[in-house]
Amino acid sequence: MSLLVLKFGGTSVGSPDRIARVADRVLRLRGEGHSVVVVVSAMSGETDRLLTLAREIQPRSEGRELDVLLSTGEQVTIALLSMALEARGCPARSYTGGQVRILTDSVHNKARIRSIDAARVREDLEGGRVVVVAGFQGVDEAGSITTLGRGGSDTTAVALAAALTAAECRIYTDVDGVYTTDPRVAKNARRLERITFEEMLEMASLGSKVLQIRAVEFAGKYNVPLRVLSSFEEDPGTLITTEEGRMEQALVAGIAFNQNEAQLTIQGVPDQPGIAYGILGPIADAHIEVDMIVQNIGGDQTTDFTFTVNRNDFEKAMEVLQRVADELGARSVSGDTRIAKISVVGVGMRSHAGIASRMFKALARESINIRMISTSEIKISVVVDERYLELGVRTLHDAFELDQEPAGQSPS
Repeated sequence: MSLLVLKFGGTSVGSPDRIARVADRVLRLRGEGHSVVVVVSAMSGETDRLLTLAREIQPRSEGRELDVLLSTGEQVTIALLSMALEARGCPARSYTGGQVRILTDSVHNKARIRSIDAARVREDLEGGRVVVVAGFQGVDEAGSITTLGRGGSDTTAVALAAALTAAECRIYTDVDGVYTTDPRVAKNARRLERITFEEMLEMASLGSKVLQIRAVEFAGKYNVPLRVLSSFEEDPGTLITTEEGRMEQALVAGIAFNQNEAQLTIQGVPDQPGIAYGILGPIADAHIEVDMIVQNIGGDQTTDFTFTVNRNDFEKAMEVLQRVADELGARSVSGDTRIAKISVVGVGMRSHAGIASRMFKALARESINIRMISTSEIKISVVVDERYLELGVRTLHDAFELDQEPAGQSPS
C-alpha cells in the first residue's frame, strides 16, 4: 500500500461543499489502496480576514501573537475535513502543526522547518486512519506557535512527505498543472507533463506563482516526487521530478515573468575596489533583496551601477541609494518602476548552444529593447520596458515553439 500526501489550498476547501468534495476524493484514493495524509490551508479569505482583524487592533501587527491568530484558520479546516471523512465512515484524526511536532526556528511569520516527529502520524496510518494536518504552521523549541509565511502549506506537505517517505506529494490547486507560461498571456500555453526540480525552482523564483519556492527546494533536496493538479478536474497534472526522470529533454521548459520589479541606477561613482559593497552593503542592511546587477566602467575613472529590487522596496531603496550617493560623491541617482523581467528556463540549455541568440533575435524582431541581462546554467533573464511584457512573453513562447511537444524543438 503506497502512501500519498495530499495538500489542498484555500479555494479547494473554501466552503462546506468543497470540503465534502475533498473528502470524496480522499475516499476514492483510499479505495485504490493508498494510505493518505491530507494537509490543508485555511478556507479561502480566512487568513486575510484574520490579518484585517489584527490590523484593526494593531496597525503593524507581527510576531508571536500574529502567529497565534493566523494559525487558527487551518485549525477550522482540519476539524471540518475530519468530520466530513468520519461522516462517510472513514476514520480520521486531525492535528495542528504543534501536535504533529513540526519543529521550526523562532522567526515568527516566516519560520523554517527544522524537523518533524512523524511517530503519531505513522501510528494513525497503521491504525487505518486518514491523518489531516494543519499546513502553514509549526512550533518552536519554546512551544510557541509559528507560521511559515504565505504558501507555507505547500512546504508543510512536502516536509511531511519527506519525513514519511511518501510515494508522492500531490498539491491540489485551482490550476490543473504547470504551464509553459501563464495561459492568460499566451493563449497557446501548454500544460507540462513533467518538469525538473531545478526548472520549477527557477520558474517559481522568477515569477511563477504555482508553488512556494521553499516547497520546491524541500522536494528537490529530499527527492520527493511532487505533482501539481486541479482540485476541480480529474487530470494527471504536472509531475515535478529529477532530471533523470525526463524522457524527452526540451531545450526550454517555460517562460516565466515578473512585473513586480523596479530598477535603480547610481551614476558617476569612483571606479575603485569595494565600490560594489559600498553601494549594495547599505541596501542589504535595509533588508532589501537585490536581483539583477550591471556595472559599466566609464572612461573618466567612474562607474555606473544598476540593479533591480522588488517594486514594493523601491522607495526605501531610493532613500538608501541617495544617502550612499551623497557619501560617495556620485553624479546622480535615478530609478524606474515601469520595467518587467522575462526569463527563459530549461535544463536543456546545459547541452545546447544558441539559446541566448535565439532569444535576443526574437525580441529584436519585435523591436523590444533589452535593458539588462542575467544568465545561469539553466535560465536567461532580461529586463524590458513593462509595456512590452506580454508581447515579449508571447514572442519567446512562439520562438521556442513551446506550444509543441518537446520533440518539436530544435536549436537554431
